[in-house]
Amino acid sequence: MIKEITERSSKRLYLKKEIPQKDIETILEAGRLAPSWMNVQPWHFIAIKNQETKDMLCELAFGQKHVKTASYVILCLADTTAWEQPKFKKILQEKGSSEEQINAIFNNSTLYPKLKGEERTLLRTVEQCTYAMAYMTLEAQELGISSCIIGALGNELTESNHELYIKLREKLNIPNGVYLMSMITLGYDAKPELKTIKHRKPFNDVVSTEVFGEKF
Repeated sequence: MIKEITERSSKRLYLKKEIPQKDIETILEAGRLAPSWMNVQPWHFIAIKNQETKDMLCELAFGQKHVKTASYVILCLADTTAWEQPKFKKILQEKGSSEEQINAIFNNSTLYPKLKGEERTLLRTVEQCTYAMAYMTLEAQELGISSCIIGALGNELTESNHELYIKLREKLNIPNGVYLMSMITLGYDAKPELKTIKHRKPFNDVVSTEVFGEKF
């Protein structure tokens, strides 16, 4: 997998070539199987192929052209309703948690962010969704499909393009408590000969051993 991680980079120029549905399903399955704390899985994905919807999403993302030219756009939704007690309790029961253990979780604000309010719940939800997004982009890379994660768009976090965002929520039937966090564009690289050099901080600048600043 380190090969895919090393070679993957954001691509924004795509061929006019359709991605097979089975490959899209595999990418979405990678997101579904991503790690999730307490298995709450507070996410939902919408695979968008419709051109009219992609055009609206392009506008929502401040005119980023690769949104409308992508074969598919996967919307990554943060589902804060996954933390509601009936839903969360069902997951915990499926994991084999006892009533005593479940009640302990629901009374611990570290384990149950709803006790801290909507903002903390949304933060934990967004954190969880990032794992699924990473898994999907790496699976796409494995399948020879290029991707780009887009976070610069109108939503509750950026508080921009509000009217269009509301219109899109209605068009896509997104329920209350579920928020469009980001999206992933998918397509076949139009210029594979152009290799992107991955610029990252040196290993010892971001990794320590035992204590901060101690070289690994």
